Amino acid sequence: MKATHTVSGSARLPARHVDAFLDRLRTARYSEVTLRKKRRVLSALSRWMRSRNVSLVDLDESATARFVKCLTDAPGERVRFERGVLQAFLAYLRDEVIISTPTLGDQSSITHMYGRYLDYLRQDRGLAKNSVLVYGPFIRDFLNSQDAGDGSVLPVAFDAVTIRNHLLAHSKGRSAEYTRLMAVALRPFCHFLFLRGDTPRDLYESVPAVRKWRQSTSPTFLTPGQEEALIATADRSTARGRRDYAILLLLARLGLRAGEIVALELGDIHWRSGELVVHGKGQMVEHLPLPSEVGEAAKSSLLRSSR
Repeated sequence: MKATHTVSGSARLPARHVDAFLDRLRTARYSEVTLRKKRRVLSALSRWMRSRNVSLVDLDESATARFVKCLTDAPGERVRFERGVLQAFLAYLRDEVIISTPTLGDQSSITHMYGRYLDYLRQDRGLAKNSVLVYGPFIRDFLNSQDAGDGSVLPVAFDAVTIRNHLLAHSKGRSAEYTRLMAVALRPFCHFLFLRGDTPRDLYESVPAVRKWRQSTSPTFLTPGQEEALIATADRSTARGRRDYAILLLLARLGLRAGEIVALELGDIHWRSGELVVHGKGQMVEHLPLPSEVGEAAKSSLLRSSR
């Protein structure tokens, strides 16, 4: 008789835990695109748990490490992302006492140091659960990047170059906000290591600041004063300047779109009736009054440029 392999019904990841974890990230202002990516990672983990008969109570770093090993052909960026998701999810499950925290004897030095730091954030710094969930994975990634190969780290060897190299390596292809959060997470961790005597000096100031530009995009509108200042910059002694002056007046006085100005033809200017025919979106045609200032600018541009 052929033996059959059965998978225990408990060997899966309950959807309610995944939903609760993502809801917590959502309150921390993670984008929906990022949340969908994290959900796909956890869905893949759940399928892997069923195929390997790994129950929720057995879920720990060793189990997630075996899962990550299945990504043999995956690019390094994807592996780092999935590892970060799994670390944050384990932290959430332990924070909610859904799974047990490993005993000290079962922990690697990285896990032990990471656990001590999370306790420091909660108890000494009074950080909320959401903040710990946001900043924790950055620290775990940093510790993993300094792994000596046996799950141990030597904080005494950390220096400014260590911090800088980690930031440079892990900010490639990332947004400015992600890099800023990574720097924000590393600063108190460096201070924590110094307070605990793990580093000979405080590396807090060694974490470079990530500039967050204000008004780094074009303004959505100009004030009347700014409009007049911009119009005054056109050099009307040149053909190009007269053209620019006419265009700026069409934008400022009539509120035309750039595409509507580009579509204007000489026949659209009705000099006798003082009207301007504008061809808008969806084949819409509008008849707008032609202010004398705009008409004079258009005429000057056309007449002088034709000479």
